[in-house]
Amino acid sequence: MDTDGFTTCLWFDGQAEEAARFYVSVFGNSKLGEVVRNTGATPGEAGSVLTVEFTANGQKFVALNGGPEFTFNEAISFQLDCDDQAEIDHYWEKLVEGGGEHGPCGWLKDRYGVSWQVNAKRLTQMIGDPDREKADRALKCMMTMGKLDLAELEKAYAGGA
Repeated sequence: MDTDGFTTCLWFDGQAEEAARFYVSVFGNSKLGEVVRNTGATPGEAGSVLTVEFTANGQKFVALNGGPEFTFNEAISFQLDCDDQAEIDHYWEKLVEGGGEHGPCGWLKDRYGVSWQVNAKRLTQMIGDPDREKADRALKCMMTMGKLDLAELEKAYAGGA
């Protein structure tokens, strides 16, 4: 077994190469890999893209053109732990470009229906605080947000309105 972790396979309906190129453009430490084309031995037109290997933010993926049988849902999401508000703002907008949608509590869906949690490392620290009153104030504040606002979260955590 490969000891370099897992490769996540994402199932698309004809958009595997487009999606791989999009994700590589969004994240640093990313690159496209091998593109495998249908030979006629599998469903799909001979010569069309079957799979695309890619790395996004150092994580290995395969994008598969598997057809319309399966679609993405919120049961699986990718969590981005951002260092600051600028990073949150960047990914919040970049990932919905071209037809995605913003959701509640830092969640969004990209144009392919893949769910993302644009989180803040600092929020994780706040909600893990053993002082449950402080942690709960931060959680309650987060529940009112779409895109996370670190300044507002810090204010709630500290006990401000």
